Amino acid sequence: MVAVFSIFATLSMIEFKMFGVAMAAAVLVDATVVRGILLPAGLALLGDRAWYLPPWLTWLPGLWPETAPPSPPAHRQHPAQPDLTHQSA
Repeated sequence: MVAVFSIFATLSMIEFKMFGVAMAAAVLVDATVVRGILLPAGLALLGDRAWYLPPWLTWLPGLWPETAPPSPPAHRQHPAQPDLTHQSA
């Protein structure tokens, strides 16, 4: 997006140049400073409190992981296929 907005800086009208430079700078600052530095640092500082759910939002469905992984499905043989594992030579 920075490259796309930077192309606007090459246009002849001053309004487009200002728009292109401003948008390219805004996207670059948002991508690097806000999302790359401030957000991870804030989540690290807050710890578990970052994931706190207020009591008035208890109506939302729970998305907690299961305590144990699901067991693999039992191997079922299709009735039309012969059992080739117990053949005698």
